[in-house]
Amino acid sequence: MPGGRLTLDDRRHIAGWLADGLGYAEIGRRLGRPTSTVSREVARNSTSGEYRPARAQEAAGQRARRRRRRPGGEQAGVVRGFVDEFAALLAATGLPRMTARVFTCLLTAEAGGLTSAELVRLLQVSPASVSKSIGALEAMDLVARRPDPGGRRERYRVDDDVWLRAWQADTGAHGRLAAAARQGSELFGPDTTAGARLARMGRFFGRLSEQMGGSTVAEAAGYDALTVVAALVHARRPLAVAELATALGWPEDRAAAGLDALRRRPAIADPLALHDAGAGTVTVTARPDRLSPAQREGIRRFRADFPAAVATVEGCRTSSPPATST
Repeated sequence: MPGGRLTLDDRRHIAGWLADGLGYAEIGRRLGRPTSTVSREVARNSTSGEYRPARAQEAAGQRARRRRRRPGGEQAGVVRGFVDEFAALLAATGLPRMTARVFTCLLTAEAGGLTSAELVRLLQVSPASVSKSIGALEAMDLVARRPDPGGRRERYRVDDDVWLRAWQADTGAHGRLAAAARQGSELFGPDTTAGARLARMGRFFGRLSEQMGGSTVAEAAGYDALTVVAALVHARRPLAVAELATALGWPEDRAAAGLDALRRRPAIADPLALHDAGAGTVTVTARPDRLSPAQREGIRRFRADFPAAVATVEGCRTSSPPATST
């Protein structure tokens, strides 16, 4: 095909026309190729002054395979395509596109990482763009900076524990969101639209934070925290830390650690919540965000009707006719 690679038939035609005494220009005209293409082809594949089409075809195939394996050839194009596609997926999550491309390059680099100059060359962008993206990635703790052993430049790399650090950072953010949402729910009041919405948000991010942070019940403080909850429920009144420790037969610092775990991770006590009752005492109450306003109203109605229901049952018992013997 004119403009593409020479085929075996093209090379056989060249060999035949050379044998007929045609010049490179005429052969090129007949093939629809530049004269230079024909002259290079003959010069590259002639042995002892004779052009051999079969050997030329085999040599061309070998060169093509080497180009595909060589960096910057077809393989490099495939890598660039993956970088662009993966970066687009990261960008869809909110990461700036250039930052996502730099991160993907580092993610797919060898263990030693890449220098700023190498990133510029790979991405074909300005040094300023790379520098800005590296700064953003470092701020998110996704990229580490290391000295280049072979020179004065710095290398950037993605460490093996980057996902753990990113996970822990997200866990902290979710925990802070949950605490802020619960505070907002109390501020607006759980019976208001805003308060109920913030309560749902607090529950969602609270559970997410607990799940991402690992199983708190499996920790010693988690076990102690559950024991503290049970003790406060059983006491039916607020207790000071010293009273709690005495009642449980624990050192005071162990009781304090259990209370601290409840404050840091409220989901441990769900559906109860630790409540500071004043004067250094604590108790537990039902979490205000666990029930919707309609559910709380239903419970209040049931509680108000409960004495009448009990009286009705007792009246039925006393008015029942005595059993007769047969």
